[in-house]
Amino acid sequence: MAGNLSIRIEQSFAAISPESWSRLAGASRESSSAAVPYNPFLSHAFLSSLEQSGSATAKTGWHGHHLLLETEEGMLIGAIPAYLKSHSQGEYVFDHGWADAFERAGGRYYPKLQCAIPFTPATGPRLLVASGDDRETMQATLAAGLQEVTRQLGISSAHVTFVPENEVEVFEEADYLHRTDQQFHFINEGYADHDAFLETLASRKRKALKKERRAALENGISIDWLTGSDLTEDIWDQFFAFYMDTGGRKWGRPYLTRSFYSMISSRMADDILLVMAKRDGRYIAGAINFIGGDTLYGRHWGCIEDHPFLHFEVCYHQAIDFALTRGLKRVEAGAQGEHKLARGYLPVTTHSMHYIAHPGLRRAISDYLDRERQEVDGMNEYLSEHSPFRKGERQQDD
Repeated sequence: MAGNLSIRIEQSFAAISPESWSRLAGASRESSSAAVPYNPFLSHAFLSSLEQSGSATAKTGWHGHHLLLETEEGMLIGAIPAYLKSHSQGEYVFDHGWADAFERAGGRYYPKLQCAIPFTPATGPRLLVASGDDRETMQATLAAGLQEVTRQLGISSAHVTFVPENEVEVFEEADYLHRTDQQFHFINEGYADHDAFLETLASRKRKALKKERRAALENGISIDWLTGSDLTEDIWDQFFAFYMDTGGRKWGRPYLTRSFYSMISSRMADDILLVMAKRDGRYIAGAINFIGGDTLYGRHWGCIEDHPFLHFEVCYHQAIDFALTRGLKRVEAGAQGEHKLARGYLPVTTHSMHYIAHPGLRRAISDYLDRERQEVDGMNEYLSEHSPFRKGERQQDD
């Protein structure tokens, strides 16, 4: 390792002090800067809760293998949150085909290193460096260190998912393969309120969304925003029932445990927004969002009653309302979903980087990714041309 720096592996966030981690990832929205906005998923509170709640552990196939870059005196100056994984579930960047092909050819794809936030398809820094340090050098050291750890472990690959665009070049220079995909984000162009945003849409689209929002709240449905001290254990019991019902039908087995919600509620309640739908005096549906320095991150939703358009209202329209109220720059509404386009969420490109140790597998994947990137670019261009915005007023992804 360069100079007097070294990389070591830490298996548990419980062994990393919140104070030293906050030097890398930021401690709160209040302490974040415009240059590096606070990302709640990178907080010690969020990552330690995933592990301590039993959601992301060796037992569930997420064995902590966090890379810590330290000085000779043991000061933490860089890190990559990473997990040794025995499967490809809960990642939202799909490599099952790569695993099947390699194992049919006699290789062993698992375990692999997954550098990501478990169960969270949200872009954020992966090469974490303390402010004031030589960022470019430290990031390059971390990218190279990840390769070396992969080789020392004798495993097939390391995958760094939902990488910000400003880290792509660092990984490319270290000979990682570049993969792209698509999400849909709402960009706040300084709208005063939701009506001001709607005025930028084509007339037909604007009328359709107004009608959709009215229909969603028929049958006596009302919406509450709950955050901070509103998030009681009773509220979490109700939301968890929604999560288990919908998640069980969607994924087979939901990823997050009930204790996870209690932990994040006690550690970062002011960073959480629950959008809850109520009918006849009880909550019937809800969506969880996380509040960053400049972004509202929509994660998952659930319901115990089905009502037309309620999913769109709770997950997308209300998220825009909240973001505009708080002056947030964007809403990231999770993975995939072309249905978000009609509701003002435009296609943006997401990035992941992959170190493949086996030369043959690397060549095959490289050829595939060349074609896939072209397809993603073409689809994003096509969808942008069919956005609901009036000509000349269409939002731009950034």
